[in-house]
Amino acid sequence: MATDKIQDIKNRFEIVGNAPALNRALEVAMKVAVTDMNVLVIGESGVGKENFSKIIHSLSKRKHNNFIAINCGALPEGTIDSELFGHEKGSFTSAVDTRKGYFETVDGGTIFLDEIGELPLETQSRLLRILESGEFLKVGSSKVQKTDVRLVAATNRELLDLAQKGRFREDLYYRLSTVTIQLPPLRERPEDIPMLWAKFSSDLADRYRVPPLELSPEAMILVQGFPWPGNIRQLKNLVEQVFVLETDRVISGEAIAKYLPAAPRISSSLMYTGQDNSGQSTASYQERELMYKFLYDIRREISDLRSLVLDMMKGYSSPNTSGMINPNSMDFSGGNKYYDGQLPYRPLPASSDYQPASSTPQVIFHADDSSDTYDSTIDTESTPVSDSLSLSRNEKDLIERALTRHRGKRRQAASELGISERTLYRKIKEYNIEE
Repeated sequence: MATDKIQDIKNRFEIVGNAPALNRALEVAMKVAVTDMNVLVIGESGVGKENFSKIIHSLSKRKHNNFIAINCGALPEGTIDSELFGHEKGSFTSAVDTRKGYFETVDGGTIFLDEIGELPLETQSRLLRILESGEFLKVGSSKVQKTDVRLVAATNRELLDLAQKGRFREDLYYRLSTVTIQLPPLRERPEDIPMLWAKFSSDLADRYRVPPLELSPEAMILVQGFPWPGNIRQLKNLVEQVFVLETDRVISGEAIAKYLPAAPRISSSLMYTGQDNSGQSTASYQERELMYKFLYDIRREISDLRSLVLDMMKGYSSPNTSGMINPNSMDFSGGNKYYDGQLPYRPLPASSDYQPASSTPQVIFHADDSSDTYDSTIDTESTPVSDSLSLSRNEKDLIERALTRHRGKRRQAASELGISERTLYRKIKEYNIEE
């Protein structure tokens, strides 16, 4: 039942995606909407914070009263108090008449204050009084007025960090954050990107009566791997740009790469880079997290490649009764998911003194193909083994065989090789493999 309600909300407010973090945020919004509690929506710029304020208002008992969304960063500091709380005639030079503020005109409804971290400290004090007692004073007035307003605030800043720097009232933060809703950035929900692309492309196609844009597998890999510092807003802008400038309706990886910055920098106020005690800049947590993930992916790929090479070398060093090894007769089905058992057949010297290889390979391969024998007496610990050429050749050969077996279908080939489709795409480019 809860899942059906969440889907109804998505359809009503055109929210696209099924990421667990997004569904959790919607569930919290639905539960808190029926109360009068203040809500603080936290998320980077472009994740759709205003949509959540509308969801909360539409599901509350105030839904038939006024709703207004205000961007605090867009209001001039000199007139922001007048805009929010109103002013009396003659209270300042341009005050030629008495004016009602938003908190007076929206009495009984909901006010959404976006970018609340941009409010001046004096305005924060006035806002705190409203949250505590529902009372406020117009600019230039001594008459206390009452208002009944439900407040939903949003920020892309770390308010507690601002409080430590004396730029935001800590008591106001705790008043605002009775219930907190955390919206995930787009880079943490890459599984939703295909649906978002299809949504934006379909809307444009209906508007201009042309076929929608589709992404090739390579292009989708690039789009899903991009960090999207501008989040959904940036993705929508990119779809519109590609829709206008590209004539092909199927966008290739090479084409989409032209619209993605070569070295994107995640620049959001939530990733505020502060100063430590020595005055040096400190890297944000999100940037470090992306770096760790990148290094982990590299480490995993190197480990997979190392396992592949060791298994191949062990296959060469295992004798049989004839004194020769035939890798094509071996069963690798349970040992190595990367290897198909089709290595070149080469004889080993027949010798009664032959000893099986230990767990550490002791065999080197001669670069000279005119010799069909191996030197199994050389210790690799004392003699450096140069295997870079054979490693690249074998890796390229395995990739070509996998692509041939699956008729060029990269996803299936990557699955058999045990690597990601993105890694396979990079290897194809690196070895200049023709498909």
